Amino acid sequence: MTVRTQLLDLARRRILILDGAMGTMIQAHHLDEEDYRGARFADWPGNLQGNNDLLSLTQPQIIADIHRQFLDAGADIVETNTFNATAISQADYGMEALAYELNVAAATLARAVADEVTAATPEKPRFVAGALGPTNKTASLSPDVNDPSFRNISYDQLVTAYKEQARGLLDGGVDLLLIETIFDTLNAKAAFFAVDELFAEGARRVPIMISGTIVDQSGRTLSGQTTEAFWISMKHAKPFSIGLNCALGADQMRPYLETLATVADTLTSIYPNAGLPNEFGEYDDTPEHMARVLGGFARDGFVNIVGGCCGTTPDHIRAIAAAVAETAPRAVPTLPVRTQFSGLEPLVITKETNFVNIGERTNVAGSAKFKRLIAEGDYEEATRVAAQQIENGAQLIDVNFDDAMLDGEAAMSRFLKLIATEPDIARVPVVIDSSKWSILEAGLKCVQGK
Repeated sequence: MTVRTQLLDLARRRILILDGAMGTMIQAHHLDEEDYRGARFADWPGNLQGNNDLLSLTQPQIIADIHRQFLDAGADIVETNTFNATAISQADYGMEALAYELNVAAATLARAVADEVTAATPEKPRFVAGALGPTNKTASLSPDVNDPSFRNISYDQLVTAYKEQARGLLDGGVDLLLIETIFDTLNAKAAFFAVDELFAEGARRVPIMISGTIVDQSGRTLSGQTTEAFWISMKHAKPFSIGLNCALGADQMRPYLETLATVADTLTSIYPNAGLPNEFGEYDDTPEHMARVLGGFARDGFVNIVGGCCGTTPDHIRAIAAAVAETAPRAVPTLPVRTQFSGLEPLVITKETNFVNIGERTNVAGSAKFKRLIAEGDYEEATRVAAQQIENGAQLIDVNFDDAMLDGEAAMSRFLKLIATEPDIARVPVVIDSSKWSILEAGLKCVQGK
């Protein structure tokens, strides 16, 4: 029996339990700079305190004990201590070269503890999810207010970093891969592409869990997508589960979880923070409160997998596990086949949908004005053409730069990055249009929607 089959069988019978907050548990140890360094990195030139992923090498007994506490509290699945273990995030500490080793070490630690606990209670097998965090960069947003087309990370750089991380996690023995705390869907698409490339190259195939982050009561990710648009953008990954975590407490997540439970034809997960941070940056929701709220989600048929994020401890996980133990898991719906697209917002075409308008004026073959603006490098005015198309009723916009006098790849990339920063334009899906695969590929690397 494969791990996927085993997990699906368990998920049909009961709600599965994820672990809680690794960071919160590490903070409880009050580690200092020397603790983070250990003997191996005693002479490292920069500060290392706060690099929690490094502790899998320098304080492995602490990380192993945290895993054990969550498993003893009832977790079926523990996450590896690898939230920031990409070369991109480790660059903050000058430790890019350690990325693969960090992931192997963290996965090996979690694997050993999970196997140990499973051996003691074979009737309740335990699993390890390799955590792939969002990195500290975003592919859809510009950090430069003076240049909205600028990005401090590229899609290809993200793919390279995620591929290295995923390889390390798989080599360390994880059962699943969890692409989590997604605040920019384009980052997540790069992560999935990296994992899919590994699978195509012969790496061991494992189920993929995906978890996004709704940042506030607007109901959107940091990069602007609604919950349904996020799902439409990621459903091609055919994930084992789709869910939400972080940023909000359980109380605030209800409407967004309900949306996912309605539109997703796979398992759903939720692991909220223990409330919103207080003025001291701490989390106040008690185990009893979180258990009551998540228990309500379970009774309402919203969830298949539950756990905790920032501020949650083994006591939270124990209470949550008890609260959902007697509740049947959400029945995964069989949904009608529909044409679905997404920008920041969804576009779902059904039998009842009337005429669908595609704006064609952002096409150098269809608009002399647009072609002239691009040739002159007036991209700001060119974005206004897109805005006017949408104001006039376009539900999608067609973007085409097929012209012998243009660098089509560069033009496509720059234009799509610019309109990604304009919510009134980015809310609609983009039709990336070209007769050249290289231009299509350049466009796909810039768009978080479908």
